[in-house]
Amino acid sequence: MNKEELIKDIRTVKDFPIPGILFYDITTLLKDPKALRQLSDIMYESYKDKGITKVVGIESRGFIMGPILAARLGAGFVPIRKPGKLPADTIEESYDKEYGKDTVQMHRDAVTSDDVVLLHDDLLATGGTMQAACKLVRQLHPKKVMVNFLIELTALKGREAFPDDIEVESVLQF
Repeated sequence: MNKEELIKDIRTVKDFPIPGILFYDITTLLKDPKALRQLSDIMYESYKDKGITKVVGIESRGFIMGPILAARLGAGFVPIRKPGKLPADTIEESYDKEYGKDTVQMHRDAVTSDDVVLLHDDLLATGGTMQAACKLVRQLHPKKVMVNFLIELTALKGREAFPDDIEVESVLQF
């Protein structure tokens, strides 16, 4: 199975979650064990030698591949969630996204200055959610921050929203 086959396994849904949005549904990809393994292998090969100590996944689709990658890398997994979902002391960041405003939170003790952090989510569109997540993680002063997506919508140029010191990678591009 190659990347073109992985792309064919992704379902597109028009007008979800609101009219005018084309949603890329990865559940059709994830239900295929060969595709799931290939995604895991591609991501692992990209990051196995980068010293990652924490993989930070963004709610909710970042909670699928994020823990798989963390386990393969021998790293910890940290969730970034919507407000009110984490039980201990949190820090937060608000941001604008392509169809509204939102806030994300993370436990204040989730990342330390000794960590090399890989932030993961399923989709890079305009980059708003991941930018907020990066700002959140950077408040805790890790050694390094990298960003990974399963899918990048290249026409929206979300990659350009990140500073030069943040390495941005995506597995599949549309």
